[in-house]
Amino acid sequence: MTDHILTEQPQAEALAVTAGRSLWQDAWLRLRRNRAAVASALVLLLLALAGIVGPSLVPHRYDQIFPQYVRVPASLEAYPREDRIIPDFQRSLDRARITIGEVELDGSTIRAPISDDEALDPRITRYVDRSDLFDNSRLEDADGNALSEGATSGVMVADVQRLRFLFGTDANGRDLLARVLIGIRISLAIGLLASFMALALGVTYGAVAGYLGGRIDNVMMRVVDVLYSLPFIFFVILLVVFFGRSFVLIFIAIGFTEWLDMARIARGQTLTIKRQEYVQAAEAMGVSSAGILKRHIIPNTLGPVVVFVTLLVPKAILLESLLSFLGLGVQEPLTSLGLLIAEGASNMRGAIWLLLYPAVTLTVILFALNFLGDGLRDALDPKER
Repeated sequence: MTDHILTEQPQAEALAVTAGRSLWQDAWLRLRRNRAAVASALVLLLLALAGIVGPSLVPHRYDQIFPQYVRVPASLEAYPREDRIIPDFQRSLDRARITIGEVELDGSTIRAPISDDEALDPRITRYVDRSDLFDNSRLEDADGNALSEGATSGVMVADVQRLRFLFGTDANGRDLLARVLIGIRISLAIGLLASFMALALGVTYGAVAGYLGGRIDNVMMRVVDVLYSLPFIFFVILLVVFFGRSFVLIFIAIGFTEWLDMARIARGQTLTIKRQEYVQAAEAMGVSSAGILKRHIIPNTLGPVVVFVTLLVPKAILLESLLSFLGLGVQEPLTSLGLLIAEGASNMRGAIWLLLYPAVTLTVILFALNFLGDGLRDALDPKER
């Protein structure tokens, strides 16, 4: 009895060790061993989180304009600079046409004695409040109390508004960091949604056409050829005319045009795979066409298809920037990385940071997608099983 129990335990352990794994489990294990692919996936995840959460964490909105901070360079030091505070305060008070004494700056508080031939109007504080440099301006007497009614002299006091622009500002005085973060959100959303839409349509259509073959394949691919002949811009204009301009329309337009290449790639892979012995064995065993497509054809076409998807995401981002430039895509004040790069290229001589930060961000996304695509291709290659 004891010998029987002891002989059963090694058999159970052997069955557990030799238990089969699916294609997806094998692919996941191989992908985890690829350090470059894992690091790229983490970078893309961090960028996606920055695009989703980042705009709500930065101190300025992406559409907030600071007229006195137009095209200021990126800096870790808070604005305004010390040499600008007193001159700008005097310039603001000069618009009120009053006599100004010596201006004093004490930390984040600035004050200046003022006087006039007539009673001081409390509304002159609006001349100071209009500036982006100052906030909470008020009139006080020499003792720091509120100015009494009818007084002809007093002290103008204001708080210096410290602002930080880690990426600088653009040509309209908007925080570039906030705009880069919202650009990451828009560009990744359009690129990923359009690519997955093209992936679903293209792989399914191409696999069905390649597997069925014959006259059905001929008709289906002639439909692809006809759609190829339609200009992309013409197709987008038609969609805008019928459905109006919207964010959803952009990735639908890109996805409905880019799936054609995906269909041809999937069809070519299917024509090769359907002649393999395991597919013929499945057909001989009576497996349905849908089951063969789901189990054998489509999973084995994903290697080159995934690599193409990683190239399609940046292509979709560039197409989106083209549509935005033509007035058919993302519109101000909303922005995208492609639109930010186009704006930075026109201002690169006087403000290189407007091109540098969006371009570096897009470059990092492209490198991460390429490394991740190579890792997915190796992981999904059935020859590596």
